[in-house]
Amino acid sequence: MDLTHRPRRLRRDGLRDLVSETALQASDLIAPMFVDATTDEREPIESMPGHERVPVSEAVARVEEIEATGVESVILFGIPESKDSRGTRAWAEDGVVQRALRRITDETDVFAITDVCLCEYTDHGHCGVLDDGARERWERAETDGGVATSERETSLTVDNDETLELLGKIAESHAAAGADMVAPSSATDGMVGAIRETLDGAGHTDVPIMSYAAKYESAFYGPFRDAADGAPAFGDRRHYQMDPANADEALREVDLDVEQGADVLMVKPALPYLDVVQRVDERTDQPVAAYNVSGEYAMLQAAAEKGWLDIDAVARESLLSIKRAGADLILTYFAEDVAESL
Repeated sequence: MDLTHRPRRLRRDGLRDLVSETALQASDLIAPMFVDATTDEREPIESMPGHERVPVSEAVARVEEIEATGVESVILFGIPESKDSRGTRAWAEDGVVQRALRRITDETDVFAITDVCLCEYTDHGHCGVLDDGARERWERAETDGGVATSERETSLTVDNDETLELLGKIAESHAAAGADMVAPSSATDGMVGAIRETLDGAGHTDVPIMSYAAKYESAFYGPFRDAADGAPAFGDRRHYQMDPANADEALREVDLDVEQGADVLMVKPALPYLDVVQRVDERTDQPVAAYNVSGEYAMLQAAAEKGWLDIDAVARESLLSIKRAGADLILTYFAEDVAESL
């Protein structure tokens, strides 16, 4: 037997780390953070153990806790005090994210990213302005307690082009409040270009855009919708979020966002779409982000609570796999725990 080639030689202690191909660092991680205008105290998120909604008054303290672990970046999601059909609180000067941002940027050194979308701010829970047909179905459902009937009816909901102007307003309001980067997640065609034009026109030419370029319609978002109070009240989001069956389409989406001026390109979710992360990384020289979403976090936590998995080990291995696939940045609810272990 010819055993000239023995890969095990490189796996011994002291050498194993020296030849490691992929390195995970705390600076790779972005911690999601939920700021809630409807509460005066921290409220645990039942489906996401270890995470809380925090009031604006606790925003700085929460950021300081994150920074203490070595994580240098956060992404803010807001739960407003009121909602309406157009999500007007999303771009209000005294909105929940805007107020939290001013405090955070005044009192901490964290790199503050903001989610730019409407689902948390609309009373119908969709990521934009309802088109006329969907608005009629929503109003009918509100009046008689019913819901839209057919699958075809419920799939067509958002007026794409009318939503673009509102996304620009949200991004501009965040930049004015101190956002270091904005991250549009609404899966609206043309959103990067519309936001870039609005930001530049308002003098925010240095604020980069991290686009949710390949955002899939996924069952893994469930706990987040609970955390951010952003579940759709009727229908679903499959006509504006991508079909999980499609990978080539993700590259077309990425190309469009690059043309429109995106600075960072995100794939969401991460673990079920590592092939897409890899293809996007091979497609572009720009930084690639991946969102290790709430369902990915929750299922590992649930298994760990049963004693079936070592949560620290599987969390780190999960994030390492995302980095290995090609992600430069990882948005993850494991950010603090993994950063501390690093």
